[in-house]
Amino acid sequence: MLLVEDDMSVAAALEAALRRRGYEVIRAGTAAEALAAPTVDLVLLDLGLPDGDGIDVCRELRRRNEHLAIIAVTARGEERDRVAGLRTGADDYVVKPFSMMELQARMEAVLRRTVRVPPPPTVLEVGPLRVDSASRRVTVNGREISLTRKEFELLVTLAREPGTVVSRDRLLMEVWRTTWAGGHTLEVHVGSLRHKLGMPELVETVRGVGYRLVAPQ
Repeated sequence: MLLVEDDMSVAAALEAALRRRGYEVIRAGTAAEALAAPTVDLVLLDLGLPDGDGIDVCRELRRRNEHLAIIAVTARGEERDRVAGLRTGADDYVVKPFSMMELQARMEAVLRRTVRVPPPPTVLEVGPLRVDSASRRVTVNGREISLTRKEFELLVTLAREPGTVVSRDRLLMEVWRTTWAGGHTLEVHVGSLRHKLGMPELVETVRGVGYRLVAPQ
């Protein structure tokens, strides 16, 4: 897919979230880059670009390929903007801020006519930790752990890519659907998660970057 977004921090967090869900992502930060990008099945298109209007990009992409799936992803929430986007060729229109769950559902809907999106694995295992996202059950060495919704989502986000550092921005995007959260929201939830797991070494802090889930040696 092609992700067209000029805000680099937002684009990086969104790209990471999409890759974790199994999508291959090409990024473009300008209208020119978007129009020069290779052929893809789906475009997530920000309408506010530094070198042109995303509406014009949408119109040109649709002219080139009538079967291309295009979702406008933008802060423009006025009805006239949504109508303009849809009339120029967008298959759907998502207004910021949005949840990753909503975005993925919309992506799957527009992609059904071209490709089949494989579902993510429901059971994740890292050392003694087992996370079943379908039943929302977590166990450590067979002992069931009770987590809040945010703690569970935080753990799932880390468990999808064990051993890999997940940045604060990525975690905030995945769990809180934003790249900003007041106070020490993330740190507080990580601390609570460590305490409940009973094995604080499972969630490792990478100072200045983020966190990673590691299996004990």
